[in-house]
Amino acid sequence: MAYFLMFFAIAMELTGTTFLKMSHGFTLPLPTLACLGSYGLCFFSFSRALTSLNLALAYATWSGVGILATTFISWFFFGEKLTATGMLAIFLIIAGCVLLNFFGTKS
Repeated sequence: MAYFLMFFAIAMELTGTTFLKMSHGFTLPLPTLACLGSYGLCFFSFSRALTSLNLALAYATWSGVGILATTFISWFFFGEKLTATGMLAIFLIIAGCVLLNFFGTKS
């Protein structure tokens, strides 16, 4: 159940971040409300997941998946581009998250 809550939190964070971009600095009411609601669900779900999960592992997973998915969302929905150096940086972040998940924490 904790992993479901964590991945729901990630989905809500991605939704909130997408609506944050769409809100144009909180000047559009509907995307602003969707953003705030999504972040509320995100933090509630993540707080519940942390009752059973190691904080370092959960946060690394949340961050790594969030960075990768946000990159794809920004490319697909907003037409934003990433340089080769940016792609390398994201790869290194993901590699670090994978290493942390498998070897960086003690149970």
